[in-house]
Amino acid sequence: MIKFLYIKAVGNVKGMNVRVIIIAKGEVQRVGYRDVVERAARKMKLTGNVSNLKPYDVKIICEGDNKSIDSFIELITLKEYPVIVEHMDVKFEDATGEFEYFEIIRGDMTEELGEKLDMANAKLTLMIGKQGVMIEKQDVLIEKVEDNTSILNNFKNETNNNLDKLTNIMIKHDVDAQERIATLTAEISQIKERLSLLESAVA
Repeated sequence: MIKFLYIKAVGNVKGMNVRVIIIAKGEVQRVGYRDVVERAARKMKLTGNVSNLKPYDVKIICEGDNKSIDSFIELITLKEYPVIVEHMDVKFEDATGEFEYFEIIRGDMTEELGEKLDMANAKLTLMIGKQGVMIEKQDVLIEKVEDNTSILNNFKNETNNNLDKLTNIMIKHDVDAQERIATLTAEISQIKERLSLLESAVA
């Protein structure tokens, strides 16, 4: 659970612009967190800046109305890899109006390059993790397809067996029918012969 420490300035009037100083703690350096903060600040039309604070924190100074700042704090309270905000110290002061826009205060070139490499590595790790999950899902899907294929093959075999049995039954019925027809034909012939004999005897 993320902890907040709010210190509000005396005389802070609702609806008026205020300044907020935020110290974000956790996994917030070398993970692209300052870029997230900048986008959120621009979205909420805040002015100010964000910078790394040695050794591990990020410092945010911004000005705007209370509602926008509250929404801004919600937007930057992240707990999603690679950014993990564990704690925030939030201090409100009177706005000075000194900022024209919101910006990222960059460090030296070596520091910034190292952060870019760390960000790339974190994103690559995240992508590999997602690919691993996708592969696992594909394996499960393949197993289901194989199971369904096995079920279909079993059904096909059972159907073929039933058709063979039905064919044998029909053949047997045909043989029986032919035998019965032959028997009836013989009996009819015998009856005809007897009738002929009777007719001859009567005549």
